[in-house]
Amino acid sequence: MTIAPGGRRPGSRAVEPFIKLSSRETRQFWEIPVLYEDDCLLALDKPARLLAVPDPGQPDQPSLLGLLRRDIARGAPWARERRIVSLAAAHRLDGEASGVLLLARTRQTLIRLAHQWGAGKPIQRCAAIVHGAPAEERFRIEARLARHPVHPGHVRVDPRRGKPAQTDFAVVERFQNFALLDCFPLTHQPHQIQAHLRSAGLRLVADAWYGGPPVCLSQLKRDYRPKADQEERPLMGRAALHAIELAIDHPVTSQPIAIASPWPKDFTVTLKYLRRFAQAA
Repeated sequence: MTIAPGGRRPGSRAVEPFIKLSSRETRQFWEIPVLYEDDCLLALDKPARLLAVPDPGQPDQPSLLGLLRRDIARGAPWARERRIVSLAAAHRLDGEASGVLLLARTRQTLIRLAHQWGAGKPIQRCAAIVHGAPAEERFRIEARLARHPVHPGHVRVDPRRGKPAQTDFAVVERFQNFALLDCFPLTHQPHQIQAHLRSAGLRLVADAWYGGPPVCLSQLKRDYRPKADQEERPLMGRAALHAIELAIDHPVTSQPIAIASPWPKDFTVTLKYLRRFAQAA
């Protein structure tokens, strides 16, 4: 069964198709689309630059799970309407990335989902826009990853001390000096996709952590003329990584479910201009 954005299990309660969250400390507000929900699962469309879960290395930064749990404890309307008393993240999703984030409503659900994530199957599909030209249309990177000894929060390939990590990649579209990839992590280490791409000489567009420069329209359009007294803004202002689909067996019914997230605006705009001005020869 495929669930379109905003989808719910047939017969589930009719509630608002989004969850409103805010952080008083950072003065930020989010309206988070609900992609799927039932009595044991909640899938949200995580916005870019919002941490998925609290990060001890960034204690001042809000996280989606932290804000959700705060509101549950407060008895927020969205939680009361859905009768949600607890939530736990079922998988990793980097803070820079956007897209599908699956949450478990019970401990039993979380345990059942963990078995699926540990089975080495391609559950998650992410879209990535990268600098460079992959040599093959499909390729696999299997390289151990470990925390970087100098740069906190970063990971790097470390054959001796790293943990096993494996990612499959497929070229979806090629451009001049860029490519759109599908990424299928078969293990789930922090920053796995970024680190594996870098080991292959590829970098995510606008990935400041791993050396991926942004892309501006002036780089693509030969006759580009900047507006007077305005600094040009990059087409993509964050790492170009989007969790576009999640495919699981439902932890209770065992029926297959595919939960999809729509393309975010920054991806749509960047791909629009790449297709117009950077077509591969």
